[in-house]
Order: sequence, then C-alpha cells, then structure tokens
Amino acid sequence: MSIKIFACLFSLIVTLVAAKEPCESDIFCYGPLLHTVQRSRIFRDSKTFVDLSLKHEPDMVRANFQTLLTEEGPEPSQDAVRKFVEDNFNPGGQEFEPWILPDWKPSPKFLRKIVDRDLQTYAWEVNSIWNQLGRRIKEDVKTQNHLYSMIYVDQPFVVPGGRFNEFYYWDQFWVLKGLLHSEMTATVKGMLENFFQMVHKFGYVPNGGRIYYQRSQPPMLTPMVNDYLESTGDFEFLKANIHTLDKEFDFWMRNRTYDVNVRGTKHTVARYNVELSGPRPEAYNEDYERAQNLTTAQAKEELYMNIKTATESGIDFSSRWFVPKNASTSGVLDDCKARYVLPVDLNALVLRNAMFLQKFHKKLGNYAKAGYYAGVAAQWENTINAVFWNQTLGSWFDYIDVEGRRGHKTDFYPGNILPLILNIPAMRSKTSAVLAYLKRMGVMNYGGGVPSSLVHSGEQWDFPNAWAPHMHWFIESLEATGHAEAQKFALESAQKWITNNYLTFKLHNNTMFEKYDVNKIGLAGGGGEYDVVVGFGWSNGVLLDLLVKYGRHLRALRQ
Repeated sequence: MSIKIFACLFSLIVTLVAAKEPCESDIFCYGPLLHTVQRSRIFRDSKTFVDLSLKHEPDMVRANFQTLLTEEGPEPSQDAVRKFVEDNFNPGGQEFEPWILPDWKPSPKFLRKIVDRDLQTYAWEVNSIWNQLGRRIKEDVKTQNHLYSMIYVDQPFVVPGGRFNEFYYWDQFWVLKGLLHSEMTATVKGMLENFFQMVHKFGYVPNGGRIYYQRSQPPMLTPMVNDYLESTGDFEFLKANIHTLDKEFDFWMRNRTYDVNVRGTKHTVARYNVELSGPRPEAYNEDYERAQNLTTAQAKEELYMNIKTATESGIDFSSRWFVPKNASTSGVLDDCKARYVLPVDLNALVLRNAMFLQKFHKKLGNYAKAGYYAGVAAQWENTINAVFWNQTLGSWFDYIDVEGRRGHKTDFYPGNILPLILNIPAMRSKTSAVLAYLKRMGVMNYGGGVPSSLVHSGEQWDFPNAWAPHMHWFIESLEATGHAEAQKFALESAQKWITNNYLTFKLHNNTMFEKYDVNKIGLAGGGGEYDVVVGFGWSNGVLLDLLVKYGRHLRALRQ
C-alpha cells in the first residue's frame, strides 16, 4: 500500500469513525494511530498507552504520526513506534498532584466494635491504606483537557489501586462504605459531587474516569447517596442534587431497557448494552486478536459490542455472558452475548433505585415524583418475579433472549439472589426456596467464600475466584431476609471472607487484592486479561463494613 493511499484511508477512517463515536479523540479512542501503537506491542498492558498524555498539541502529534508512516511505511518497526511514543507522549501519572486525605483519622471509632484484637489491628492497618489511594487531578487537565485521556473532576477521590489509577463507578459504592466507617464524610461528599459532575456532562456516570470509557457500570449512585445520608443526615445535599439522581435514573430507563416476551406477556427489563464499534482502547490487542477468529465485519462488530457490554456490567469477564451454540458447554469469550443476557441483579438494582428515589422525593415533599417512582417500583417488582424467577429450581436467574436460545440461564452466579436484598414481601417469601437452591448447588461449602460462579472458564469472574462486591451482595441479601437460617449463612460467609482476606494480607506483605481464591485460603485470585491488582478499594470497603456489622462475632484464624 502506498503512503498516499494509506493517508487517504486514514482521513476517511477518521471522518467515518469520528461521526460514529461519541469520543472525539482519534488518538485515545479509535483510529490508525491508536491501532499502530497498540499493535506494535511496545507495552505489555494495552491500558498503558491510552493512559499517557500528549507532549504536544494533537495536530502536531498527528503530523508526527504521518511523518512516521512516510519514513517507515504503514507498518513501522517496534523501535520506531517506541521512539514516536517517547517523543510525543509523557510518561503515565502526569495527571495528578500530591494530595493527602484531609479527613483521614488514624483510629476511627468503628475499631471499637471489633472484639477480636487481631482483627482490630487488621482493620487499623486497612484504614491506613486509604492514604495510598487518594488522588487529586491537576488543574492542567481541566485547562488543557485535549492533551489527556483523563476526565477532569473538581474534587479529589480514592482510586481502586494498581493499574486502575482513576475513579471507577460501581467500585466506589463499596469504597464509600469503608470511607464512611472511617469517618471521612468530606471525602465521600466530594466523590459524590464528582459523579454528579459526570451526570451533568455525559448524562450518566461512566465506567471510569477516562474518555475512552464510553459506557456506564451498575447504577450505584443513588445507593451511594442513601449511604451518605444515613451517615450524615445531610438532606440539604439531597435537595441540591435530587434532580441529578433523577437524570441518571432516566438514562437507564431510556437507554438500557429492553422488551422481552415471556409466556405470552411482554415485559420491559433493564440490560447492559453498548453499541459502539471497534476494540476497547484499554484492551485493544485482546479484542482485536479475538475478532480475527471471525470472518465478517458484522460479526466482528457484534463481538466488540458484546464485549463492551460485558465490561459495562463490571463483570469482565465471566461465563455468565457466554451463550455458545452448543448449549451443553459453558462457552468461551468468543461466545459473549452480553447484550442478550438480561441480568436479574441489574433489574433488582433498578427496583432498589426506584425505591430509594421514592423515599427521597417523599422526604422532600415531591409527592408527584414519589408517586412516579412507586409506579416504577411496582412494575419492576412484578417483572423480576415474572421474568427471572424459576419455580422449579427455586431461584432467580438471568434470562437469555437471543435467536435459538430463550429462557433462563440456570448456572449459579451470586447476583441470582440479589432480589432478597430488597427486603420486600414478594422476595422474602422465596427465602426458603432460595436457601434450598444454594445448599443444593453447594456454593457455601468453600473455605474462602462464595465463588463468582461454579464454571472453570479461566475468566477472572468465574471459579475459583470470589470478589468483594459479590460477597457483600450475597451476605447482605441473606441478612435482609430476617430469616434465621439465612442470617446464619450470612454470618458464616462473612467469617470465611474475613479469614481469607486476613490470611492473604499476612502472607503477602500486608496486601489487599481485588479478588481471592475460595479453594486456597490465603491466595489471591487469578485469570482474566491482566495481572492480579493490589490496593484495593472495594476489598478494603467490604472488609471494613463486614467487620463493623459482625465485629462482635468474627474471629481471626490463628495459625
């Protein structure tokens, strides 16, 4: 291919894709420059490149890229690409300035609720980790945002840790729980204000704080505000921001609902759905190479959309999203059909958000709006049981609606039982059946917690891994029923999770991980697209929340 022809194609691709994609950056989100750098594999992790910042104005970087192609041809050498990146991009981490959490306390009051002295010391050590995870974005990112992939927010925040060096959406729900126990209400308020800022800017809260995250994550902003209000009673804050919560809820109702016909009745349900072309910028090589197994452009784009949809769920990746042609197998990532797997836990979250918003508007005297949310809640309560409940198996399940496969996906996933967390009669009445199902599946027989599935797929959200958010949801769901046996299992699950976290912490130089192995207590989880991440925001938050709630009963495992 001649340089002239390649340049023409470059211009055409930029024009077409820029018109199609909401992200305006043909450097960080799509286009030949991104493709050339990522395919050169000068970085082990695809996320590294798209987290860099520009040394020069974008037009100059594009011109320098054209010079690279003129001198090297359409497939430059790895050394040439490396030099181009060194000459045109700053090292990672330039977006931040030093920041110390101003409201951090070395010995918050919650420590007194933990009876076991070793666990009390452990909680004290985890509380200190917050100082390692605080970030403030430089003003330069605001004034010269075109040089960065970072999305500017006004307030400092706490990151998950490791390669995740920006804010993330659903992670923050559990991070905030921990911060509230640590009496860091000012930090929490600022982090919520950042999310309000995102809703005003985009209409939704993005997956993470980078422009290439053109998707959301499980809608947890309203529950975060509920936790903040319960901790502070700051209803002036609610009054000032209630319409932003309405706006985010409307986003999900307008853009993430789907009509499904079940037993002759049409139901509107919520789903994850990202209809954007091309590989994920932060996992470019993984997606691009996977799509090479497919023969048509349409099939490749469908795979890209389903993979991005799975990442919107936060559960990336899991057999949960696989719908293989052969129903007797669990499938592989090539079989990802996340757009057509209707998640029961997402629908439980929608119902929960409607219940919170009804309560908020009633508190503020907005009775018409409270009535609207009451109607949404009633509709979703009926839908959850009509679409997702399986009377024969005694549990809720995701519903598949794709050509050739319609019906429940009857594998175990922790989200199956999330409707119990709603604490409403229509869900609580099914507690005994759900307990029988859980026993039958043997999901509470593992020493290190409840696995994210029982499928050995090699994906990080499958067996033998367990994750803090799933553990917390599982425990909270059982606890909310008020059922004695369910609450017994909740306490036992909390003890297993605390033991696994505690021993892993001691065996790995006082480290908290993003995921854990339920089979081998004291071992971090594995699998997936990247190395296990340390930090780790939501693990810290869940740990502290469980220690506060069950601190009178939990004990450290002495070796």
